[in-house]
Amino acid sequence: MYLSHQCTCTKGRIYVTITVDRAGIWDSEAIADVAAVTFPLACPPDASDDDISAFIDNVLSVDKFSEYLTDPTRTVLKVISGDAIVGYAMLIDDEPTDPDVQAALTLRPTTELSKLYVLPGNHGSGAAAALMDAAISHAQKCGSAGIWLGVNQENVRAQKFYTKRGSRRSVPRRLSSAPNSITIS
Repeated sequence: MYLSHQCTCTKGRIYVTITVDRAGIWDSEAIADVAAVTFPLACPPDASDDDISAFIDNVLSVDKFSEYLTDPTRTVLKVISGDAIVGYAMLIDDEPTDPDVQAALTLRPTTELSKLYVLPGNHGSGAAAALMDAAISHAQKCGSAGIWLGVNQENVRAQKFYTKRGSRRSVPRRLSSAPNSITIS
């Protein structure tokens, strides 16, 4: 195993065992399925169904995940509960190209936490925290001095999650696919 994080977490009164590991090309379809369910949950309320569907088709498809999983600058982590992938994170070990992000980041080198999503039935189970811990561990092992991410400014749940884990709000930025996102480092 490249990176493994296993813990037993409570989900209500039921104990579940989750495992975080590096995803492989064989996981493309399952991760794309998780992405199609979870991405709309992070979108602003005024995002149109057509825009959300187009983003899923263009950025979160099986073919795109196959590309991500073979890109040497990207690492995709999966979180497994039982026999199913219930979440994923994507890390990019490369310097940001956005000038606003470059200006906001004070630590170098850096890793981008491009995506971190967990299926709704697993919210509160510890799966997202385990993914975040594994993402930070990955960044440290790669020699990154920091990790950064963008979060929709209306996604209060995600902002609380990242802030609880020590992240801080840095700078607002505008993206064509996510006009209300903020950078958290």
